[in-house]
Amino acid sequence: MNIYKVIDVPNIFEGNMDDAAGRFAVVVARFNRKITSGLLDGAIDTLTVRGVAEERIDVVWVPGAFELPAVAARLARTGRYAAVICLGAVIKGETSHDEHINRAVSLTLAQLGVDNELPIMFGLLTCDTLEQAIARSGLQAGTRGKDGDDSRVGNKGSECAEAALEMVSLMAKIV
Repeated sequence: MNIYKVIDVPNIFEGNMDDAAGRFAVVVARFNRKITSGLLDGAIDTLTVRGVAEERIDVVWVPGAFELPAVAARLARTGRYAAVICLGAVIKGETSHDEHINRAVSLTLAQLGVDNELPIMFGLLTCDTLEQAIARSGLQAGTRGKDGDDSRVGNKGSECAEAALEMVSLMAKIV
């Protein structure tokens, strides 16, 4: 018995990465810039490869991860953007500071998406080590899921851009 079988349903909605329209904002934290620049490169590359013209992409730099939600909220409320992609990197230190930042940012970004009915993408790396952050901001493409024999991490900025494209397409179909 296949538990994932979809019963014949007349209307199924699904997004497509290749038909997303509109402007995209990318908010990126300057703190841990070596890491976040890699995330930004991945996001921009993915958007442009999928047909988003550079003129339709706005990049906004903020001091650190904690500032991502305030700027994402301002951008979302302008009504100019189809999606807001938020990128940052918080690497665990000697205290629990990282936990407070990560929790605050993740919960606030999720609520912003709901409140504005807009894809607000969570591209904040929450890593224990610098090595983990480097692995997640590199140039190698990742794989879907972590249970495959050849699974690899990839670039989380690229993955956020892919999810943003799919969500923009999906949201346009749900009216």
